[in-house]
Amino acid sequence: GSHDSFSYWVDEKSPVGPDQATAIKRLARISLVKKIMKKWSVTQNLTFKEQLEGGIRYFDLRVSSRPGEMGQEIYFIHGLFGIKVSDGLKEINGFLEQHPKEVVFLDFNHFYAMDDSHHFFLINKIRSAFGSKLCSVECVEHVTLQYMWEKKHQVLIFYHYPLHQDYPFLWPGNKMPAPWANTTNVHKLLQFLETTLEERSRYGTFHVSQAILTPRVKTIARHLIRGLKNTLVHRNLPMILNWVKAQKPGVMGVNIITSDFVELVDFAATVIALNDLLLEEDEAAT
Repeated sequence: GSHDSFSYWVDEKSPVGPDQATAIKRLARISLVKKIMKKWSVTQNLTFKEQLEGGIRYFDLRVSSRPGEMGQEIYFIHGLFGIKVSDGLKEINGFLEQHPKEVVFLDFNHFYAMDDSHHFFLINKIRSAFGSKLCSVECVEHVTLQYMWEKKHQVLIFYHYPLHQDYPFLWPGNKMPAPWANTTNVHKLLQFLETTLEERSRYGTFHVSQAILTPRVKTIARHLIRGLKNTLVHRNLPMILNWVKAQKPGVMGVNIITSDFVELVDFAATVIALNDLLLEEDEAAT
């Protein structure tokens, strides 16, 4: 999976998003501030299609209306506004059309400046983008690839807002817990990932290990021009990748792992290779 999957493009000409504090919005009237914000808002280099081609199958999505704009249009957001959600969904669907056995998880976990009418608009966009590819809520343990292929389903939507109850194809957010370490320290991050795996529910949910470091205000202040990638990600990704290599998938093991800048190391290939351990277990059992 990728963290803030949509942030490969953010619009520095757009107003600062409603996910930001008032002080940041005031500062952002200075044009240089938005350029700096962009360096810290972008967590991916690759488009949805490029991420899919590289093996990413879980997408972490934050969305917002644009206050003051007519209509209900919804955009991706991380400090600054990204592309329209409907355009991103079309891009993902294009990949799925060409690869009918591939399955993706779309996790809509943060909503900003949205009332129910915005949600109805977004849910209709999701339904019209994917149609019969959408997998209805089911016991997690039943949702195998075989099950998805038989039903010709390819998309699981997780929707962290009460309206999910009205739509069979919206999985509740609590089926996709994604505990967040909120640290700049790679040792604390790895300790947190270990602890949250131990606390993971044995049955009934998916689980995201967020292998990401989060800048503090003082981190940004000290390294304004360098940005997230050069300050935190480049230096620490090798250690994070070593942690990933040491994991086991399956019950009480890792399930979904997310990272920033997924192409900087062999992240996707390393995570995917963990599945071979499950095959080895099956062979040993038979």
